[in-house]
Amino acid sequence: MTDETAEAVRARLAEFLEDRRAEIEREWSATAVFSSRDQREAAEEAASLLSGVRKVLESGAEQDPSAEGFAAVRTVLSTLASRSAGGRSGSKRPDVTVLKAPVLRLWEEQDNPADVAYRGGLALSTVVDTLRMALMEIELSAGAETILAQQEQLAELSTPVVKLWDGILAIPLIGTLDSMRSQAATESLLEQIVRQQARVAILDITGVTAVDTLVAQHLLKTAMAARLMGAECVISGIRPQIAQTMVQLGIDLGEVATRATLADAFVHALRSIGMSISPLREVS
Repeated sequence: MTDETAEAVRARLAEFLEDRRAEIEREWSATAVFSSRDQREAAEEAASLLSGVRKVLESGAEQDPSAEGFAAVRTVLSTLASRSAGGRSGSKRPDVTVLKAPVLRLWEEQDNPADVAYRGGLALSTVVDTLRMALMEIELSAGAETILAQQEQLAELSTPVVKLWDGILAIPLIGTLDSMRSQAATESLLEQIVRQQARVAILDITGVTAVDTLVAQHLLKTAMAARLMGAECVISGIRPQIAQTMVQLGIDLGEVATRATLADAFVHALRSIGMSISPLREVS
C-alpha cells in the first residue's frame, strides 16, 4: 500500500468515525463490555474509547499498544480490568472484540472504493484486537502488583514484633528464612527499637525449620543492626538439632547471647535492664 493510499484510508476512517460517532458509541455502550455500567457512564466510557481509537487510526499505529491513542484510553481499559477482577467469582475478562462487529458493519455500509474498504476494515479490526492486547497488559501488570503487595503483607505478618516488657522486644521467626523475610524482620525490629526505646531485642527461632549458613548470616546481621541502635540482641530457641548443625557448619554467633528457650531469654533480658522475677511469698 502506497503512502498516498494509506493517507487516504486514514482520512476516510477519521471521517467515518466522526460521521457515525453517535451510532458507534450507542452500539458499543450496549455491548457486554459496558452493559454492567450505568447508561450514562457506559456512554462516556464508549466515547472515550472511540476517541482513542480514532487517534490511533489517524496516526496509523493500530498495531502498537503503546501508541498515544491507546495511552489515552488506558484509564477506561483499567476500569474494565478492575471491574472484571472485582466482580463475582467466575467473572471473565471483558471481551472487547465484540466492539468489532458494530463498527465493521457500519463501515461496510459506506460507499468506498474496494481497496479503501478492504484496508479500512483491516485497520478497524486490527485496532480492536490491539485494544484487547492493551487490556491484557493492564491486567497482567495489576496482577503482578497485587502479588507483590500480598508478598509484602505476608512478610510483615510473618515477622511480628512483640513487646514483652518495657524496654524488651521479641520477634518470633517461624518457617524458612529467605532474604525478603529477613529484611522485613530486620526493618520491623529496628523500627520498633527506635519507637519503643527498647534496650533488649530477642530473636526467637524456635519455629525456624532449619538453620544453615545463610540463615545464620541473617541472624547475625539483624543482631549487629540492633546493637548499632543501642539494643542488646539475644537469640533464643536453639534446639539440640540446630545446635549440632551449627557446630558442624562451623557457624559462630560471636558475642551474641543465646538461650535455649524464649523464657530463658526473657529472664536474661530482665536482668539486663536491672529487673528479676521471683516467686511470691505465701501469706501466713
